[in-house]
Amino acid sequence: MSTPRLALHGISKRYPGVVANDGVSLVVQPGEIHALLGENGAGKSTLMKIVYGVTRPDEGRIEWEGREQRIDSPARARALGIGMVFQHFSLFETLSVAENIALAMDGADSPAALAPRIREVSERYGLPVDPDRLVHSMSVGERQRVEIVRCLLQAPRLLIMDEPTSVLTPQAVQQLFVTLRRLAAEGISILYISHKLDEIRALCDVATVLRGGRVGGRALPREESNDSLAQMMIGRELAPCRLTPREAGPVELELTQLSLPSADPFGTALQGIDLRVRGGQIVGIAGVSGNGQQELLAALSGESRVAERGMVRLGGQPVGDLDPAQRRRRGFGFVPEERLGRGAVPSLSLALNALLTGAGKGLVRRGLVRPAAARAFARTIIERFGVKCRDERSVADSLSGGNLQKFIVGREILLAPTVLVVAQPTWGVDVGAAQLIRQALIDLRDQGAAVLVISEELDELFEVSDRLGVLAGGRLSPLCDPATTSVAEIGRWMAGDFGTAHTEASHAAA
Repeated sequence: MSTPRLALHGISKRYPGVVANDGVSLVVQPGEIHALLGENGAGKSTLMKIVYGVTRPDEGRIEWEGREQRIDSPARARALGIGMVFQHFSLFETLSVAENIALAMDGADSPAALAPRIREVSERYGLPVDPDRLVHSMSVGERQRVEIVRCLLQAPRLLIMDEPTSVLTPQAVQQLFVTLRRLAAEGISILYISHKLDEIRALCDVATVLRGGRVGGRALPREESNDSLAQMMIGRELAPCRLTPREAGPVELELTQLSLPSADPFGTALQGIDLRVRGGQIVGIAGVSGNGQQELLAALSGESRVAERGMVRLGGQPVGDLDPAQRRRRGFGFVPEERLGRGAVPSLSLALNALLTGAGKGLVRRGLVRPAAARAFARTIIERFGVKCRDERSVADSLSGGNLQKFIVGREILLAPTVLVVAQPTWGVDVGAAQLIRQALIDLRDQGAAVLVISEELDELFEVSDRLGVLAGGRLSPLCDPATTSVAEIGRWMAGDFGTAHTEASHAAA
């Protein structure tokens, strides 16, 4: 074997009440694609932040290309040749793509000078981004592309990728894999964190499994099955979701010729969307990020008002002019795609985050907060959805991304909404937690709620949806039965080719 590109020896990191890493050792060879697997909260992201210099270990040592190194900052990591794509984006929202990338390049080039390189690299690797676009106007999937392009421009010798495909389309994932295999063939090492076991088996040479902060095993992914890898990660077999056919109830959420210009010059206007979601039904909406998902979510949540009240109806009543709080009082629940900042306030405790949307469920009385009730509700969410944290007093940004997602989804489901709209429900969530969330959505549907799921995970949508459609260019495809629809057809619709089936009758059939 050649000298390892990276070798970790006995890395430990402790936080109050939590041991994130406990004596972890890991070796990555040049040109190797090395997977790091584990449940949410197993210590994967903490370990990678230590390698990238964001976090300092309490114990252990790091060797880089045969020499012990003290990596005490991201700038030091980049100087060594280490790049990282974070699960939670590290972008300044008020700056442009080029300005963000210029900062990561440590000021070596101006944004204007970088713009042609950004265009060239993003097009070469099939990850299109506009260098002049402001980050705050971009969807989660588009921001993910910026993070990846930023890393590739740094020409790293070790590339750390934390859930890089969580909001990419299948086509973009395959293009990314072509890129990663080419980089590995050039001798670049890749540390790859993902909960998508099919991806791990198709892409990675070696896998290290973390459980409870310790190394729980190592495997050759191509010689394993999804079930065997999942069992190594969570210590048990996965139970499949149970979506049993049932007769849908009355229409609870209805969009009628919903058209909405985008407030963002880079956004996508909605064009004549007709949609009906019935009680006891899950409707899934697929699509490439940036095709109107943000605008549709804003129109549904009440963050954007529509031209006519009747374009959006809840329970048969027009609500197009109502704000988010008024819609919630009518039984509307909402899980946005951004966890930190919209789904939860990072600096607040879980109990206070439960209060944010649960105020109408007995957590506030006569205008006064009931702290004990808020804490009890948060504890119920933590217990029911297996959220790994110290307790309900833990602040939101102390949780791993997957555990915070479980808390946010659990909070909305336990509020028992009549209509629930969920964006990217299992983004960055481990396989066991993803099954728990999907089954919880199905259980809510079985209790009579109308559920709309907007996701870029086609496998997820096929697993949980009674009806399935695609948003492309601000237009909605006909809704179809997932059991009789192929992935290829959905892929064609994602390119905007709805054929002649896009009629009002096809939506009425839902």
